[in-house]
Amino acid sequence: MNPVRDVCVIGLGLIGGSLLRAAAANGRTAWGAAVSEVDADAASRAGYDVTTNVEAALHRAADEDAMVVLAVPLPAVEDLLRLVAQHASHCLLTDVTSVKAPVLDAVRRRVPYTRYVGGHPMAGTSKSGWLAGDASLFQGAAWVVAVEDDTDLDAWAEVAKLVLDVGAHVVPLPAESHDEAVARISHLPHLFAAILATIGAEGGPLAMSLAAGSYRDGTRVAGSNPQLVRAMTEGNRDALLPIVDEALGRLGAARGSLASTGGLAATINAGFEGAQALAAGLDVERAGVRISLTAPDARQGLIALGERGGRITGLSDGIATGEVQ
Repeated sequence: MNPVRDVCVIGLGLIGGSLLRAAAANGRTAWGAAVSEVDADAASRAGYDVTTNVEAALHRAADEDAMVVLAVPLPAVEDLLRLVAQHASHCLLTDVTSVKAPVLDAVRRRVPYTRYVGGHPMAGTSKSGWLAGDASLFQGAAWVVAVEDDTDLDAWAEVAKLVLDVGAHVVPLPAESHDEAVARISHLPHLFAAILATIGAEGGPLAMSLAAGSYRDGTRVAGSNPQLVRAMTEGNRDALLPIVDEALGRLGAARGSLASTGGLAATINAGFEGAQALAAGLDVERAGVRISLTAPDARQGLIALGERGGRITGLSDGIATGEVQ
């Protein structure tokens, strides 16, 4: 395994641009391509090796046997994979898309012989574009590196190493487990933020003049690029629908209780306990774990670690070291 494989990033928005910066800062040879002339020009002016010619960037990746990172919104993945199939079909391929099952399906249809390892960094801001990027964006962040039954573990280890090199820790998960989890902790909050922002704004100038911390906190991500939010929420439709139903059930129960008894204790107390669970998860003592990537049950071990809330923090000589609650 080459520990310092070159990196080609296609798409230079917040995540792709941050990854290009971080990979270069880590000493990797890294280049990128962006359809946006504004982003490409800004990146070039900052000293990065960037072009608007995606085909040329992929040709170079093929010549250098680089890792190709797809950092485009979900609706653009299919067309980009057609170019990968034409120009870099034998390259190690990963992505940073916020939904994993649809990308996995598209890769299997468009480039079935490519070594693909899905990825998703749980990092970001409400800003977008190259200028929003930051080489330190991934420091301390969770980054899902997908494990399926047929995942090539040498390829998985290479993607995991890049993730560790840029400062994140690795959470190994299958695509379906990832999509269900992010529906709960990312995509539903985006929908709630949109609804809260809409209801607040409909209160007019008076409501906006009184809006303070709770409103700002609850609506922060409503300021994200609407096209990107639509791409991830609509793209995760199958996993998100039952979570929306669950949320509507809880809202309906709260409304029923408020209308009948005037009490909201069950809803408020459950929410408090949920918030405490997040805080407790940050402070919990974790046990060390070692997983040999050459073991027959390595994939199952990685998945079990991820689904228990564990993480990989190191990788050396075919041994993944990590922590689990």
